[in-house]
Amino acid sequence: MPKRIVISTSNDISTDNRVHKVAMLLLSLGYEVVWVGRMLPTSTAIDRPYEVQRLSLVFKKGALFYAELQVRLFFFLLTHRSTHLLSNDLDTLLPNYLVSRLFHSTLVYDTHEYFCGVPELEGRWAKKVWQRLERSLFPRVDHIWTVNESIADLYKADYGKRPKVFRNISPMPEGFVRVTRRELGLPKDTFIAINQGSGMNVDRGLEEAVEAIAGMSEEWRLLLVGSGDAIPALKESVLARGVESKVLFVGRVPYAQLLQYTAAADVGLSLDKDTNINYRFSLPNKLFDYLHCGIPVVTSPLVEVARIVEGYGVGATVEPTDIEALRNTMVQVVNQRQHYTKGIERAQRELNWPQESEALRKFYDQL
Repeated sequence: MPKRIVISTSNDISTDNRVHKVAMLLLSLGYEVVWVGRMLPTSTAIDRPYEVQRLSLVFKKGALFYAELQVRLFFFLLTHRSTHLLSNDLDTLLPNYLVSRLFHSTLVYDTHEYFCGVPELEGRWAKKVWQRLERSLFPRVDHIWTVNESIADLYKADYGKRPKVFRNISPMPEGFVRVTRRELGLPKDTFIAINQGSGMNVDRGLEEAVEAIAGMSEEWRLLLVGSGDAIPALKESVLARGVESKVLFVGRVPYAQLLQYTAAADVGLSLDKDTNINYRFSLPNKLFDYLHCGIPVVTSPLVEVARIVEGYGVGATVEPTDIEALRNTMVQVVNQRQHYTKGIERAQRELNWPQESEALRKFYDQL
């Protein structure tokens, strides 16, 4: 059988840049790559140099969705026999593990976060189900990756096994071209603070960002690019405050276009709150997107984020619930933007996909 790997995710393939870059790396190493994900009503057509399969599920969320996903994914993997399996996150691990045992396939588990620590599971019976599944499977998997050292330490404490680490740093798209604010429909003579990404959910500091911008001068704008559970409530809040002209919503867009919005901004925001263990040790990929686009950042003082911001001197940290301090920090960082230039240039040289992918390349090459 040729060297073939099936990648499993539970999300929409078209907007998952982390897994796409891994798929491209595997392709460059001579793997025959198949990526199976979900078909959603919002899914867009994609043209990739590897095979893409999308499962159209009856249930879209909740326990029935996860139950259906396990069954459908199991039978997909069963009928698409492969020498290697790559499971992304705990919600795809069980079918991958079972099929790997049946066919003696090499199983790789890539956990993008501390799954059982996500806020959506707090206080719910589902958390115990996922924890029981993780306790059963995690120690039995030989090849495990995660996104930063802190989360690797958590898994080591839980299961006595420390995953390898590669940070979620996306490569700049080939042929990326900056465009003007006018071409993007953005106001020209303003200061723009951007928060981007597909995880615009509760406790990400978005409510605080809206409150902060509402009380700032008319020359300030908040640009929210992406999607998430918090967006509907944020739009209601913007209407209630009467600041529709100051908070600009852009839905989910292709990655290259997302970076065009980022490059047109003056400062990047990453304001996750320390409300749960998963957020506490998170390292959002948008932080690296901001730096690669050459803009300074204002972030919450989370462990891994602060290590980058303070270690490289690329912006400032602030407690997002202190609205006045958040406003002052945003103004200070934009006014002193030139102060962060050298740090941003150093981060661009050292924190990039070619550097970060080297460990992955060596690992998959030897497999």
